[in-house]
Amino acid sequence: MTRTLTTSGDRPLELVWRNVTTRYVSIGVDGVIGLLLLPFTIAHLGASEYGLWALATSVTWFFGVLDLGYGGALARFIARYRAWQDRTALNEIVSTVGCVYAALGAICFFVTLAIAWWVEALFNIAPNQVATAQSVLLIVGAYLSIRFPFAIFGGVVYAFQRSYRNNLASIVASVGVALVTVLMLRAGHGLVGLVAATTAVRALSLGAFTWNAYRVFPELQVSPWLFRRNRLHEVTGFSVYMFILDCAAKLNYSADALVIGAMLNTAAVAVWTVGQRVAQFTQQLTGQITDALFPVVVDSDAAQRQERLQAILIQGTRVSLAFAAPVCVGLIVLADPLIDAWMGARFSASVLPTRLLLGVVLVRAATSSANVILKGAGRHKLLAWTNASAAIANVVLSVSLVGPLGLTGVAIGTFVPVTLSALLVLYPAACRRVGLGLRRAVADAIWPAAWPAAVTAGVLWIERAFHAGSMIEIAVMLAIGAIVYAGLFIGLAIARDERRVYLLKLQTLLIARREPPPTPRLVAD
Repeated sequence: MTRTLTTSGDRPLELVWRNVTTRYVSIGVDGVIGLLLLPFTIAHLGASEYGLWALATSVTWFFGVLDLGYGGALARFIARYRAWQDRTALNEIVSTVGCVYAALGAICFFVTLAIAWWVEALFNIAPNQVATAQSVLLIVGAYLSIRFPFAIFGGVVYAFQRSYRNNLASIVASVGVALVTVLMLRAGHGLVGLVAATTAVRALSLGAFTWNAYRVFPELQVSPWLFRRNRLHEVTGFSVYMFILDCAAKLNYSADALVIGAMLNTAAVAVWTVGQRVAQFTQQLTGQITDALFPVVVDSDAAQRQERLQAILIQGTRVSLAFAAPVCVGLIVLADPLIDAWMGARFSASVLPTRLLLGVVLVRAATSSANVILKGAGRHKLLAWTNASAAIANVVLSVSLVGPLGLTGVAIGTFVPVTLSALLVLYPAACRRVGLGLRRAVADAIWPAAWPAAVTAGVLWIERAFHAGSMIEIAVMLAIGAIVYAGLFIGLAIARDERRVYLLKLQTLLIARREPPPTPRLVAD
């Protein structure tokens, strides 16, 4: 008797709803915690110490490239063998990648050790900060080396479409880290003690992700004895391009802090971090919908459903941009009073970089569906090499402009290559792939979401002149801007038939939400 993997009663729409909504809750919790804790933490540590922490985190987070693209490949092949009901192959894939991750984790720690040893030569930090920087690097590096092999369990949960379980665990972990941060700082502990305590909480949370993996797949087996060379070759054939995309993302969105730390100082890193935090939170808040389109794109491409790919490009672009536009435009207009009320006048130098970084988020939202189509419909090589070229241009421009323009030059170095590559290369390539004219794509997908944003920006610009600029007033203004945008977009920008379809989809989601979720199981043949 053989045993095969199956899942009864799957309702993809409900699963997407649960995964996306809990992800948004997780992002919201992280955003509120960051909003409250950032000024509190800087006030207790000082801008220089906090900048040192941000610099060390940027260095170690950059080691995410050591993933080598296996994370994306792992999810893809787990989902494939789950669909094919091949439990043996699934466990071999997970165990093989687990062995690779264990080796990568060890490499990560030794690289961190080398950077800690040469930290004074690599970065412009004060002599009295060297020992602190070394300790922080080693603590965070040790955590990352442990997190690498545990990543396979997150891949299992994601591929089984049960990400909501890990989202809930992440929320608990974020609250725990916040509480520990407040307690440690109020007790008078310094940066090293704070990093050690918060890292310990994050390390303990890895157990929850492991438990979730065995919950969604009770017959999961992870063992070095299940390592298979042929499985490694199979996964690596896809992961290499995911690796290029990961490297490009790290250069585009993480290298800036390293450039600033190397050419300016840690205080400048702290100022840059303010705008970076706003942009990262906005990107997280507005970038969750497109992730759900990837399997649909793969299915449509396999079935040669060209009309469906066209619909994905048009509707996906429009909805993604409609979610991002009111948030990004509102924050761009209100960036100066927001940063002044949130962080104080000494961080005013972060206003213009913040606006430019929010512009990058807006461009990414406008082209996110195009990127998913290129990745899922056989154009992943073009996507990988284009993003890699933009990342290299980003670093070159940032290094060239940081001297004469400071932090603004670094932000320009990010904005220009990302925007040009997205609008001039990737979006037109996606239109060609689905057989859609560029003019029609812009008219049907981008324009309906763009013109309400322009009107909203004008309303906010006039409105801000009549308010003092407290955090509560800014929040009210952002809410008013969102209402104005929603009214224009839903009431005027889209046609009546499309509005009816959107409302019907929302009603379907709400009805599906009331029913209990399905659970995966193994049945005997």
